[in-house]
Amino acid sequence: MVTRFDVTLPPLTGEKPRRAYLYLPDYYDDDESRRFPVMYMFDGHNVFFDSDATYGKSWGMNSYLSWTRKALIIVAVECNHEGNGRLMEYAPFSFANSTLGRIQGKGKLYMDWLVDTLKPEIDAKYRTMPDREHTILCGSSMGGLMALYGATTYNHVFQRAACLSPSLWISPGKVIEMVARADIRNDTCIYMDYGSEEIFNHVASAEALISMAHLLLTKRVNLAFRIVPGGTHSEASWEQQIPVFMDCLGL
Repeated sequence: MVTRFDVTLPPLTGEKPRRAYLYLPDYYDDDESRRFPVMYMFDGHNVFFDSDATYGKSWGMNSYLSWTRKALIIVAVECNHEGNGRLMEYAPFSFANSTLGRIQGKGKLYMDWLVDTLKPEIDAKYRTMPDREHTILCGSSMGGLMALYGATTYNHVFQRAACLSPSLWISPGKVIEMVARADIRNDTCIYMDYGSEEIFNHVASAEALISMAHLLLTKRVNLAFRIVPGGTHSEASWEQQIPVFMDCLGL
């Protein structure tokens, strides 16, 4: 069951409402003593419904979860669609390149809001398992970068993350430094992938992925890293990876 509700992100977009989505298992009300892990997903408008998705194709997460009856709550907030708003909110640091120009990174503001405002509200209203071991992040592209950022820099909150096609290329040096400086517990589990058909879309992608995988392994992260045969930078491709990353994260 998916319900829509509105949230505001005062540090980023003031009191302007933004759509958010909540998935509860169909059997959520069957046992009022049962509690559930929570996965927070980026680009929430692309997660459940084709009619809401930017390019008319969603991940179809609700169909997968209903079919498999996974014991999981999902909270997914749509991105900032105005101008470079999405890039700014999903960038953990400021960066610049010839295509995008200079982007002011506001990812810390976003993650602080998620951790300090959204998560407590969800934990208070629903029967969640609020501890670190049952709090997960998931995203793709810039959302994949944010999932990696959250799972490493905010490792005291999130134990697991699925980082699909993460945009490491925006500034590989800064991404590496970000993770290298993070205090990461050795029970952390990260799934990271990239499609074989997209890996050369950006010059720095392949090298950045290899460097990141090596760094995560050096920091004793339980890493599942794969190049997806035929994988593209699209919701259709990411949808096909759902069973894989769910298994890798032990969900």
